[in-house]
Amino acid sequence: MNAVARKLESLRSKGAMRNIEVANLLGTRPETVSRWNQGRAYPHPNTEKTLLELEYIVDQLSELYEPDEARQWIFSPQKLLSGASPAALIREGRIDEVLRLVSQLRDSVYL
Repeated sequence: MNAVARKLESLRSKGAMRNIEVANLLGTRPETVSRWNQGRAYPHPNTEKTLLELEYIVDQLSELYEPDEARQWIFSPQKLLSGASPAALIREGRIDEVLRLVSQLRDSVYL
């Protein structure tokens, strides 16, 4: 299993995310994600960076939520994001805002 495939597996196991959802978040097609998973293709550098950040977010959320709950959190409007969903911000290239919110959530749990 290649490194990208391991990241995709982590998204499936910790975030209950399917290829179509990953593709949607990364602005690509499910078939492309499938090729990454099989090692027949690799993401472009910017897409790979976003994939790694998404996997990090899901990993952090897995300490707070069950996989289905983490998935719902990503696709649901969030009050602390002015009603935007983390998924929408990720698609817009505003992943730093999502990373900050996840950090705040984690920090408040450990206070």
